[in-house]
Amino acid sequence: MFEKFKKSEILILVLVVALIFTSEYFYIVLKDPQRAIFIGLWPPTILGFLIFLNLKLKK
Repeated sequence: MFEKFKKSEILILVLVVALIFTSEYFYIVLKDPQRAIFIGLWPPTILGFLIFLNLKLKK
């Protein structure tokens, strides 16, 4: 399944999942919603940047 992905893409996806879990940890366990929201905004930004780079490299 992961043969289609580059190692860098897999690393970025693992980072995104880790950020999501970190955000949930801050929200649920530490009861710090502002920090959780700040951290939670990074995964879509990183994924958007990954998509942008993949589109640019295809051309």
